[in-house]
Amino acid sequence: MADLRTLTLPVLPLTSGIVLPGMVVTIAIETDEARAALAAAEGPDGGVDTTLLLVPRLDGRYARVGVLAHVEDRGTLPGGTPALVVRAERRARMGVAGAGRGAALWVEAEPLDDPGPDDSPDAGRLDELAGEYRAAARVLLERLGGRRLTGLLGDVDQPGALADTIGWWPELSQERRIELLETIDVEARLTKAVAWVKEALAEAELAERIRTDVTEGMEKRQREFLLRQQLAAIRRELGEDGDDDPVEAYRATLSELDVPEAVRSAIEREIARLERTEPQNTEHGWIRTWLDTITELPWGVRTEDHLDLTEARAVLDADHTGLDEVKDRIVEELAVRKLRTERETGDHRHPSILVLVGPPGVGKTSLGESVARALGRNFVRVALGGVRDEAEIRGHRRTYVGAMPGRIVRALGEAGSMNPVFLLDEIDKVGADWRGDPSAALLEVLDPAQNHSFRDHYLEVELDLSDVLFIATANVLDTVPGPLLDRMEVIRLDGYTDREKVAIARDHLLARQLERNGLRAHELTITDDALATLVADYTREAGVRGLERQLGKVLRKAAATIAAGDEDRADVFLVDEQHLRAALGRPRFTRDEAVREASVGVANGLAVTGAGGDVLVVEATAMDGDAGLALTGQLGDVMTESGQIALSYIRSRRDELGISGDALARRLHVHFPAGAVPKDGPSAGITMTTALVSLLTGRAVRADLGMTGEVTLRGKVLPIGGVKQKLLAAHRAGLTDVIIPAKNEPDLDDVPEAVLAELRVHPVDDVAEVLLLALAA
Repeated sequence: MADLRTLTLPVLPLTSGIVLPGMVVTIAIETDEARAALAAAEGPDGGVDTTLLLVPRLDGRYARVGVLAHVEDRGTLPGGTPALVVRAERRARMGVAGAGRGAALWVEAEPLDDPGPDDSPDAGRLDELAGEYRAAARVLLERLGGRRLTGLLGDVDQPGALADTIGWWPELSQERRIELLETIDVEARLTKAVAWVKEALAEAELAERIRTDVTEGMEKRQREFLLRQQLAAIRRELGEDGDDDPVEAYRATLSELDVPEAVRSAIEREIARLERTEPQNTEHGWIRTWLDTITELPWGVRTEDHLDLTEARAVLDADHTGLDEVKDRIVEELAVRKLRTERETGDHRHPSILVLVGPPGVGKTSLGESVARALGRNFVRVALGGVRDEAEIRGHRRTYVGAMPGRIVRALGEAGSMNPVFLLDEIDKVGADWRGDPSAALLEVLDPAQNHSFRDHYLEVELDLSDVLFIATANVLDTVPGPLLDRMEVIRLDGYTDREKVAIARDHLLARQLERNGLRAHELTITDDALATLVADYTREAGVRGLERQLGKVLRKAAATIAAGDEDRADVFLVDEQHLRAALGRPRFTRDEAVREASVGVANGLAVTGAGGDVLVVEATAMDGDAGLALTGQLGDVMTESGQIALSYIRSRRDELGISGDALARRLHVHFPAGAVPKDGPSAGITMTTALVSLLTGRAVRADLGMTGEVTLRGKVLPIGGVKQKLLAAHRAGLTDVIIPAKNEPDLDDVPEAVLAELRVHPVDDVAEVLLLALAA
């Protein structure tokens, strides 16, 4: 119980460590406060026989609780420093400052005693905590080699005194010692002691486990080293010391490689490093991986080009229908190589990089394989879609864990020769983020003036890529950086006509789908009319990918019938238009994308998207309200500006066009259907102008007419791009007349003659000519 008497005692500050009840300690008198406390404790005869209040001080702050200590003796330490021997008796709570003699700090102190067994409200809980503390502390002392001290725990009976024994623990921090001293409640103090001793035990167990793991690892490496040395000695005795020696194996491989001198020196340095590195060293595996990578490249291996131009053209024609421009360009490249080879002139570096640009499904990727076949070269495809890390092209630095070479080096190894055909697929899908810009790394790869000394970050040796024929593919060029595009020669694949699609389906797709569906050629016949219907009514695309899917669906229906073994079935399964509709259902596409009948305020525009050319219907209407123009259909800034230009032109030529002021005072609205699809570009300028003039004059727009061209404020029609794709789209939609800018007339040379034979193309220079052709009288 707490002593009700309050004592006024001098304070002896403890700057290091604490003193707990029951301790007998020697305290050096080193500070002014300690000397003042000693002077206050001296009796009249100069002796010391009194009680001091020992209070810990941390960071200039006194603890709230100290300990009453009886001075047993005083003396001098070997260094001449005075000292006291004190016996700590019990805790005391510090009060207010009191009066006393000398310069010492006197305070009022309330003595505190731990409750006895009969005074504790929960004696059973204290016994439980005491047993838990003894067990944990005994294990900790035994683990740390203090087995002789474990008997001392049994000599302490009181729970409070038992909890105070944690203060003897040398690893306990000063903050926790002060916290222990200030904890008056015995149960709380014992709870803290149990938690701290368990924490110390866990740390000791962790340290022991780490020490054991390190020792075992060292012993294992030493054992492996001794066994390897013994194994090497045994092999030397048996005359087999050259077998399975990686260093000798790499040197033998290097002697057979046809590599440049600089590369040979780099490989020799790494082999020497490998020889000096112990097998158990982590770098041993890294060096071997590097050596495996660089020695597996096809150094000095080159295929011989087939320079027969007639045979090359035959291969290209057999693999692809149409695409004459691309085929001509490949044959031209072969002709140049043939002349340079025969006359032994010209730079050895490849003069050009080709990029095939066109909508999906027109055969860009498969064309790369055909080029490789025509040249007699190995073919390798590098997919660049979604690549965002520069290291994917140049490789990782060897300092990184899991480093590996880039895709260019890996593709060379896959190709098996130093002059393959590289197809860089989807180069327009390359992205950039915090890991770098892969398109910047491609600048060196695709530059004929630089790629003869391409350096991969992983290999760190020069690779000659000048003999590689690079062919890139892209759907659009808008996302390809200008410097990269400048290094490539653009060849456009604008899609196929319906007749070409029928020929492709008959000559290429049908055979492939027959094989995939387990059918033989003699078991099924499909008519040309059925193929034409399949193209016109069930697909709407620039390429033939969707056509092949629909054809496969038809053949699967036929395969199901043939596999059923119907005895009434004829020997040859015939697929005609009737069977086609039974297999595929109603037509998926009609020609309703274009306006089918002459309408006021509605005109057919022509546009180019990532999927090829398309017919873009423009609708205009007027309503009461404030004068102005609303444009909808998810339009970009350029197309929105074209609408404003069209309205400004109409306002400036109101009298010439026969438009009343009341009509222009109404609220005008121009809409492009398929509002979920983003649209942009200036080529819809004359289409919006025609639709607005038709609306304001009440004159209908011809339904069989499509148009494209940029308009200016003066009414001039400026040239646009994608003429071939737009005319193919107009042909697919069944239009008969197309208006294009006069300056785009030379682009008609790229349009198939079969399309031009069925379309009347009207080149114009001015909007007045457009309105004269488009509007009904």
